[in-house]
Amino acid sequence: MAGPTKTVPHPGRALAALIALIVIMLLAIAGGDLFSPGQWHKDFKIGLGLDLSSGTQLSMKASTLNGGTPPAAEMQEAISIILSRVNASGNTGAQVQTQGSNILNVSVPGKTSQQTTQLVSETALLNFRQTLLYQPYSATPSTPVPSVSPSASTSASPSAGATPTASPSASATSTAKTSAKIVPAASSSASPSASGTASAKASTSASPSASASPSPSATSTATTPTYFGDPSLVNKQTLAVFNKVTCKPGDTTQWKKEAGYNNPQDYDNASAQIVSCDSSGGKYALDVAKVKGTDIASATAELSTTSNQWEVLVTLKSGGATAFANLTSAQSSKYFAGASTNENDFWLDTIAVVLDGNVVTAPETNGAIPGGTAQITGNFNQASATQLQNVLKYGSLPLNFTILSDDTVSATLGHAQLVGGLIAAAIGLALVVIYSFLYYRGLGVVSVLSLVIAGVLALLSVMLLSKYQNFHLELAGIAGLIVAIGITADSFVVFFERLRDEVREGKALRPAVEAGWKRARRTILVSDTVSFIAALLLYYFSIGEVKGFAYTLGLTTLIDIIVVFLFTKPMVSILARTTFYGNGHPLSGLDPNRLGARTPWRSSVRRTQVRRQPGSAPRSTVSRNSGEA
Repeated sequence: MAGPTKTVPHPGRALAALIALIVIMLLAIAGGDLFSPGQWHKDFKIGLGLDLSSGTQLSMKASTLNGGTPPAAEMQEAISIILSRVNASGNTGAQVQTQGSNILNVSVPGKTSQQTTQLVSETALLNFRQTLLYQPYSATPSTPVPSVSPSASTSASPSAGATPTASPSASATSTAKTSAKIVPAASSSASPSASGTASAKASTSASPSASASPSPSATSTATTPTYFGDPSLVNKQTLAVFNKVTCKPGDTTQWKKEAGYNNPQDYDNASAQIVSCDSSGGKYALDVAKVKGTDIASATAELSTTSNQWEVLVTLKSGGATAFANLTSAQSSKYFAGASTNENDFWLDTIAVVLDGNVVTAPETNGAIPGGTAQITGNFNQASATQLQNVLKYGSLPLNFTILSDDTVSATLGHAQLVGGLIAAAIGLALVVIYSFLYYRGLGVVSVLSLVIAGVLALLSVMLLSKYQNFHLELAGIAGLIVAIGITADSFVVFFERLRDEVREGKALRPAVEAGWKRARRTILVSDTVSFIAALLLYYFSIGEVKGFAYTLGLTTLIDIIVVFLFTKPMVSILARTTFYGNGHPLSGLDPNRLGARTPWRSSVRRTQVRRQPGSAPRSTVSRNSGEA
């Protein structure tokens, strides 16, 4: 009967996989510049965190308008808004983290303290503004809107009363004119003309129709982008900004610079007309805020039982309900289908939802909406309806921020700390190398090369994360990378000791390598699993710089597994085939005499015979392996 099949090691395949992995990482970083050394400085770079570059650290205490502790949901939304503000201004690496229940720690590389304070200390407001002018996006320059002696009033709508809360606007896709509508929540059909004419005006076409029909849904004959609305309702200053600004799809910051909006008071001033852009490149001139987001009592995304479509239900506070009813009633009487045959008037029947100066959506109002409850319908799915719900619910945070500390971090200080850390890492690495050669002799070559490969993979990983995930390396992260020296050293020590144990048992080196690896790999995997779980938990529960340490610790733990399986073990298997290592040269680190190896058994079966005394009967020979006499 044939014996059990033995697994033949293929170390060359593992080494080839490692080389392929490194080449793929290099191509992902440099792309076509890989073979152009002169371009490497553009691609092979690492993003540096605040402590390695100049920047600002800001600590703020958040409270509700009555001085209470903010709910966790509002704190998370505040983090999202502040991050959007800071990163949208061209910064990268900004971090906003909570400490306790009401403290926000903001770190912004490359910004001065005054700039950072201005960006993050003011709460973003969600305002509802009537559209006065709208111009769809076009890649070609558009015709300026002529000055038409704007009226003295800054408001197009007669609702001059309170600043109520608006029923949220409709579109979840952040485009200007969608098929979304705002109707009374009690019954969407109760709204006057809820069909045809109401949704017709919502077309997102860049060139709406010039048809004589009251509903501007026909094809357009215009060849040049034009404006829609009434420039006489826009004051002279706002009209000048409208003609100056260029809106582009996806742009949330550049247009603000063109408009001269340098701080939130410019583009979030509720008592002034503003210019704004939406995510599709549409440009707006908007009236003063008739309704504010703080007037929203609740917003809920749900699936309609009647239409089987996702919708958002909005409930307004008492003051907001009255103001919203006045606004929608005024729009309905002047501009709603049937009240006017002027195509431009249809565009004055929309309300823009403006968050942090940008138009989130601008749905049409489908008639007067009294009662303080509204229903937003449109081409929603669950995700888009939930997104709109969150914007309406948390976009305007009733929070006050008190600056607790405001510190400027010097790049010189960070550089000094980095140099100190690198010196410590070099000393530790040198000690590991010396120990490896003194104790393991020739095997020390494998251990040193393992550390080099681990360092290369860690460096390439950080570069990849910096390029594609906006990762920024901090001093705590460098500490995590330095710990990788110990993790990798621990892995090859476990393997080498298992291998030497097998040699001590009298095995030849090649079978000893395979037997030792089988015993070592489980220990290595268990050890690395424990390290990775510890890093994962530390990252999840920690705050601030500790997260950076935990992140790189987990990264280097995964790299250690790759190095041990794709380099350390295959390299030892290859060296075992050489004369120097295979015959146990005294400098190889695998000398059987130096390790105290036992004399190998010459047979797998040992037999014992009992001598017969003179004159006695012969006795049986006992076989240990068979047990038969």
